[in-house]
Amino acid sequence: MLTSILISVIVGIICVLAAIFYNKNSRIKVALAIIGAALLLYGGFGYGALQPKAHLEVFHTGNKLQVEYPVKKVQVISPIDRDTVKCRILTIGVYPEAHSKDIWVLLKPSDNKYYPQSDYTNTSYKEDGRWQVVTRFGGDQGESYQLFVYETDVSASRFFSETIEKWKAADDYVGLQQDELPSGATEIDRLKITLENNCRGIH
Repeated sequence: MLTSILISVIVGIICVLAAIFYNKNSRIKVALAIIGAALLLYGGFGYGALQPKAHLEVFHTGNKLQVEYPVKKVQVISPIDRDTVKCRILTIGVYPEAHSKDIWVLLKPSDNKYYPQSDYTNTSYKEDGRWQVVTRFGGDQGESYQLFVYETDVSASRFFSETIEKWKAADDYVGLQQDELPSGATEIDRLKITLENNCRGIH
């Protein structure tokens, strides 16, 4: 397929150049130009189909709390309690200097199940006293969610990571019941938030 596309582009360039420099017959000149342009368009669209651009996921941020320093505990600074959010956000927070545990965000929509959130590292990204995690919603406009923040030991963090991998492999995000949450996960913050848009089916 790629070879035929390259041949089309080369022949198209030759036809266009021939049309530019051919001066004897205007009809032949026009025909060469049309054929050349068509082959170049075919080659361009064909290459684009073989090499599609990666989908760029866009994340929004909610309103932010003012951070008081020195930071004494892990907390969420965005979104804020009672915030209205879009379908894809970054949940952002702070943590004290000595904090060493993993931080996880879990969403609890109207089905009363818990959904651990992750980016490609499967834990919240931590650096220089700040943490963040990609948070994706899949509910209806106006639906209320509880957003929980947990700090976890190694076994609880592994449980959440393996749960997400299992859901991804099955393409079935079934959620966790409260009694399924690991004992090594400790709730440290929670917010109530509402969806600004309909987020069904956009995962």
